[in-house]
Amino acid sequence: MKGCLLLLLLLLGTVSALYLEKDAPHVGSPETQADLSQDAEGSGGQEGELALSGEVVELGGEEAEDAHDDEGDSESDPDDLDEDVQCPKEEETVQLPGGPECKRCYYRFVRTPGRFRHAHRICRRCYRGNLVSIHSYRFDYRVTRWSRRTNQSQVWIGGFIRGRSRCRRFRWTDGSHWNFGYWAQGQPGNGRGHCITLCTRGGHWRRASCKWRLPFICSY
Repeated sequence: MKGCLLLLLLLLGTVSALYLEKDAPHVGSPETQADLSQDAEGSGGQEGELALSGEVVELGGEEAEDAHDDEGDSESDPDDLDEDVQCPKEEETVQLPGGPECKRCYYRFVRTPGRFRHAHRICRRCYRGNLVSIHSYRFDYRVTRWSRRTNQSQVWIGGFIRGRSRCRRFRWTDGSHWNFGYWAQGQPGNGRGHCITLCTRGGHWRRASCKWRLPFICSY
């Protein structure tokens, strides 16, 4: 009797195992791959939150090497003004008024392209200010309208990445708090470079090599 009962249990176990194996999705199946793809896309939504808090998404090997190459140009020391800087001519710039968020603030759009570090020095030495920092969508829209005065697709703003490895964070050259981000699709996690540009079409931000030569906006 016990032998028959044991045999019956073994048969039930075999049938259950076959049933589960038949219904269980395999990793290589199209359904599972689709689910994995959705999970991967969904995880990208954290990029905006990381950028908002000032943290920087970890870089890959090749990207980290390229970023390290231009990191020196993103390190903007306010006291490093010994280098002789030739201020732009009046006709190369456009003075812009302040707005409701800061009526005493003034801004200057410099059409002459320059590297990020050079642009920062011009803002400091020529206008006693900094590259512009952006803390709201409303102001981002204003800066985008100003930036359309150039025929280039991007302009420098004052955002940059400081630090290495897990200590990397977004910073503004004027030292203000990083509390806003308006990133283009795939940015900043899939971006390259240690400096931040604003797109003249749409006003979205991108990471870029600090060695690019672009127009820029100073605030003072």
